[in-house]
Amino acid sequence: MSTIGFSVLFNIPKELIAKTGFVGGIGWIIFYITGQYLNNEIISTFFAALTVGIFGELFARYFKKPATVFIIPGIIPLVPGAGMYYTMLTLSQKDFYAAATKGTETFFIAAAISTGLIISTTLSKSIRRVKNK
Repeated sequence: MSTIGFSVLFNIPKELIAKTGFVGGIGWIIFYITGQYLNNEIISTFFAALTVGIFGELFARYFKKPATVFIIPGIIPLVPGAGMYYTMLTLSQKDFYAAATKGTETFFIAAAISTGLIISTTLSKSIRRVKNK
C-alpha cells in the first residue's frame, strides 16, 4: 500500500502504479519469507532489496521506462523509518546505549538496501553489456 501511495506522490504514470505496487509487494513478500526462515532483519532486507532491484530493472526494460520508476517506490516498505524514530527517541531520552544499538541496526538495514540495489543494477548492466556484444 505504501508503494502505491508513494507512486502517486512521485507522479508515476497511472498505467504504471499497479506495476510499482507489484514490485513493492514482491519485495515485501521476500522480506517476510526470508525473515521467517533466517530470523535476521538485515539479511532479509538485503534479499528483498535485491528482488526489488531485479524486478525494477526487468520492468524498466519491458515497459521502456527508467528503472527508478519501479525501484524507488518499491523500496519504500523496506526503509527503516521506525528504527530511525526509535534512535532519535532514545537519544532524546539520553539512553545512549539503546540509541547506539538501534542506530547501528538501522544503519545496517539501510546499507543492506543500498547493497541489494547496487548488486541488482550492476548485474543488469553486465548482462546487457554481454548481450550487446
